[in-house]
Amino acid sequence: MSRPPESQGEPITDKRQLVEYLASAVKPKSDWRIGTEHEKFAYDLKSLRPLPYEGEAGIRAILEGMLRFGWEPIREGDKIIALSMDKCAITLEPGGQFELSGAPLETLHQTCSEVHQHLAQVKEVCGEIGAGMMGLGFNPKWRREDIPWMPKGRYKIMRDYMPKKGSLGLDMMLRTCTIQTNLDFLSEADMVQKFRVSLALQPVATALFASSPFTEGKPNGFQSFRSHIWTDTDPDRCGVLPFVFEDGMGFERYVDYLLDVPMYFVYRDGQYIDVAGQSFRDFMEGRLPGLPGQIPGMGDWTDHMTTSFPEVRLKRYLEMRGADGGPWRRICALPAFWVGLLYDDTAQNAAWDLVKDWTLEDHQTLRDSVPRLGLRTPFRGGTVRDLALECLKIARAGLRARAFRDSMGDDETHFLDTLVAIAQGDRTQSDEMLEAYGGRWGGSVDPVFREYAY
Repeated sequence: MSRPPESQGEPITDKRQLVEYLASAVKPKSDWRIGTEHEKFAYDLKSLRPLPYEGEAGIRAILEGMLRFGWEPIREGDKIIALSMDKCAITLEPGGQFELSGAPLETLHQTCSEVHQHLAQVKEVCGEIGAGMMGLGFNPKWRREDIPWMPKGRYKIMRDYMPKKGSLGLDMMLRTCTIQTNLDFLSEADMVQKFRVSLALQPVATALFASSPFTEGKPNGFQSFRSHIWTDTDPDRCGVLPFVFEDGMGFERYVDYLLDVPMYFVYRDGQYIDVAGQSFRDFMEGRLPGLPGQIPGMGDWTDHMTTSFPEVRLKRYLEMRGADGGPWRRICALPAFWVGLLYDDTAQNAAWDLVKDWTLEDHQTLRDSVPRLGLRTPFRGGTVRDLALECLKIARAGLRARAFRDSMGDDETHFLDTLVAIAQGDRTQSDEMLEAYGGRWGGSVDPVFREYAY
């Protein structure tokens, strides 16, 4: 068996190496950080069409324009496909969705400052080429075939494979945007409890952040069509993870799950090699049909970890993946919600008390119903709105207990205000947009591109 290339790290021949990789991510509370990722639709201000990669008003031009702020280009062949700076990255989703993967930061004040600076930079560059950007869960106007594909090798492999597994995978790739929060854990036991709490409550975030009620210019019957799309993308790598709530959950159990997720690709010598549907277990034994005789390195494993898509994903931190994209205040609100629930012991225990007796049927009911019904989803004699109000109460107490104050003396609780207003008013961004569509917008979605632009 040949060794993997140096860039892939030490050869992986034993599952224990994969378990230890995850276990080594535990951190003392003093080292816990907050990572925030947010995707945005980029479009031409005149035609409202999604931007192609090339051209004077294209994604490449935006990436090149961002270099003035100190970003470093990352290339695939002769094309810039990403940017990096310090511990941040700007990357492209398949349909040109423009994503900031923020730095690991200590406070929500720092997170919101990062968001503000990024959106100011993007607005400056976009303004010069007649482009706009906005955050919604799903492209409200354009068809799948109207969206230009970005020139990244891994996306071609996924593009070919997705339709074999579900009918909406290409829509996930081309027409959705999300906000994500990444959080740390103290120990394996803490990871397990955080995973259980956040996976159970992900539908609450989906309901609060719902902003995808339109498909191709018409109401689609959903509060979060983006969330629904994941239910028909690929059952091998999406959906509720029942094992998370079972005895025996831990780093090893999650590695077993990932080893059962079919592979997409292997990256070698600057090229993505199509091994879609093949097994990482076979790879570890040198029996991968696409690369006979080769065994993986840790770089191959970290690539593979990015190809599972549950609502909460474990890497060397926990990713919260249930929210639609939204306006900039919501970008700050999502980490506030999860940090409030999970970064204070009393709050985390209160959140666990809220969900610990839920059945698998409860979890599945919420996952199935919330994309369509949002906050109005019936649940255990009440609604998801009731759950949301309780979660926000716990999160507010958790943020208050953290007591991180800005230069004005304010703590982090005010970042929840936009969500409290949604829950108390029982009125999501989807509701707001649908009302405008039926009223002052006169049955057109075009005003979305103006009213919800950054």
